[in-house]
Amino acid sequence: MIRLGLCCMFRDAPIKFVTTTATAISKMKRLDALAKLSRLCLTNADALHTALQFCADNGIGCFRVNSQILPIKTHPTCGYAVNDLPDGDEIIRRFQECGQFARTHQLRTCFHPDQFVVMNSPRLDVVEKSVLELEYQGQVAEWIGADVINIHGGGAYGDKPKALAEFARNLELLSPRVRSRLTVENDDKTYTPADLLPICNATGIPLVYDVHHHRCHPDALSVEQATKKALATWDREPMFHLSSPMDGWDGKKPERHHDFIDVSDFPDCWRRKQITVEVEAKAKEIAVEKLRMDLNNGKPESRWFVYLLRCADGSLYTGISNDVPRRLKQHNAGTASRYTRSRLPAVLVYQEIQASRSLALKRELAIKALSKQEKELLIRDPKPTGPRSH
Repeated sequence: MIRLGLCCMFRDAPIKFVTTTATAISKMKRLDALAKLSRLCLTNADALHTALQFCADNGIGCFRVNSQILPIKTHPTCGYAVNDLPDGDEIIRRFQECGQFARTHQLRTCFHPDQFVVMNSPRLDVVEKSVLELEYQGQVAEWIGADVINIHGGGAYGDKPKALAEFARNLELLSPRVRSRLTVENDDKTYTPADLLPICNATGIPLVYDVHHHRCHPDALSVEQATKKALATWDREPMFHLSSPMDGWDGKKPERHHDFIDVSDFPDCWRRKQITVEVEAKAKEIAVEKLRMDLNNGKPESRWFVYLLRCADGSLYTGISNDVPRRLKQHNAGTASRYTRSRLPAVLVYQEIQASRSLALKRELAIKALSKQEKELLIRDPKPTGPRSH
C-alpha cells in the first residue's frame, strides 16, 4: 500500500505553525524572549497535533514536520535549550502526545532540514552548525517518533569522490539518534542516485529517491533501476519524493514544482510497493487528495479502518469502518452496537488503515482473537515504522 505524505503546511485547512525572527528576539530581555519562545513552541506542538489529526481523518499517511517547529532553536545568539524555557517540560509532553497520536493512528512523521545543512562543507563552521541543526531535529524526532531526517549530499567542490568521502566521515559527528534516522536524497544539480548509492551502501544511510530530481539530473540508471537500488538501501518502509514540473518537462526550468502532481509522473514501478511517497506540490493537502483520486482512476479512495474502543467498564470493542469519527459518534449515541450501548461512553484508543473492506474484516477477526493483554499491548505499541537500532 502506498502511503502519501504531506509536506509541512496546508493550503486550505486552517492549520498554521508560528515562528519569529532573531531580530525580534534580540530586542527583548532574555527572560521575556524565553517566555515568548516558550509560547510559540507550545502553539506549534498543538498545531502539529491538529495536523496529525487532519492526516488521520483524510487518509494522509505521513506528515513532514517544519524545520522551525521550535523557532530559531539553534541560532548562535538567540538559540536556547528546551529546558531553558518556562514551559520546557510541558513542551516535551505535548510533542510526546503527538508521537503517541501518530503511533495510535499509524502515521509516519519525518524531517527535511533546510538547505544550509551541509555535512561535507569545507568550512568547519558550516559543518558545526549543520550538526547542531540535525541534533535539534533529532531531539524532536525522538519525542514524536519520526524515523527520517532527510538531507542532500551537499556540494561537489570540484571533486565528487572527495566530497562524498567527507560526507561519510562527518557522519561520525552525529549522535546515534540522528544517525539512525538520517537519509540522503539525490538532487537536481549535483548528486544523482548513481553518485549516492555507493555511499548509502557503505554507510547504511538509506536513499530517499526523488524521481523529479532524477529526471532533471539523470544518470545511467533508469527510473526502474534507481527505484530497485534505492529500495535495497532501506531497513524500514522506504520513502520517495514526487513532484511535477511547473511549466512541463519542455519548460525552461523543469526543476520548479507545480501546484499539483501529473499522475503520469508517478512511476508505474512504484504502484505496487509498500512505500511512503512525499508529495512535493504547492497545493499541499489538495494536491495529495487529487493525486490519490488520480491514482484511483478519478474515484475517491475507499479507506477502511480497524479500530478499538475502550468502554466505560474497561473492556475493549473491535470494529471496522470507513469513517471512524462518524462511527464513534454512533457508538456513543447508542446506535452502533448492542455491546457498546450498555457500556458508554466509549473512547477510541487504536485504529489502523486497511486497503479494502475485505482486508479490514480479516484484520478485525485477527484482533478479536487476541487476548485482552495482547490488545492492550497493541494499543501501547502499535509497531510503527521506526529508526533502525545500532
